[in-house]
Amino acid sequence: MTLVVPEGEIAIDDPRVDEVGQLLERHLAFCNEHSPPEDVHALDVQGLLDPAVTFFSFRRYGELLGVGALKRLDPHHAEVKSMHTAEAARGQGIGRAMVEYLIAAARDRGFVRVSLETGTMSAFAAARSLYARVGFVPCRPFGEYRESSNSTFMTLIIDDRSSPS
Repeated sequence: MTLVVPEGEIAIDDPRVDEVGQLLERHLAFCNEHSPPEDVHALDVQGLLDPAVTFFSFRRYGELLGVGALKRLDPHHAEVKSMHTAEAARGQGIGRAMVEYLIAAARDRGFVRVSLETGTMSAFAAARSLYARVGFVPCRPFGEYRESSNSTFMTLIIDDRSSPS
């Protein structure tokens, strides 16, 4: 599935492509700079090749500006992983377009819930704000995560079959 948005295009991509790998290295460097090693949960290229993960990129006129991934945790629950926007492209709505795309992809795949983990440090404030603006709310640790003062856990119920019509 490819989505064309006014600012660019989001599509499944290969994390092994050189320019993608470079953006992922910057993402990992950012996470390692602002989080203690035991609380860096970002996936590297090998982690993004896991069959449970679908990796996407955001491109404008062919230029890579952002990435994100969706990881299947179980048949009903997915996780947003490796969201990152190139520094020069921040503030242009790329992160919002990517997270909304990942939510739509999760819904299309039949997931009921989408969750994520991000840092509690000030460097992650924009990410937390973005996730809250699209409807994510704080939750307990999920999957294999453990409680940590360095992690914020958020979730979004996307199955509207349980909502009254």
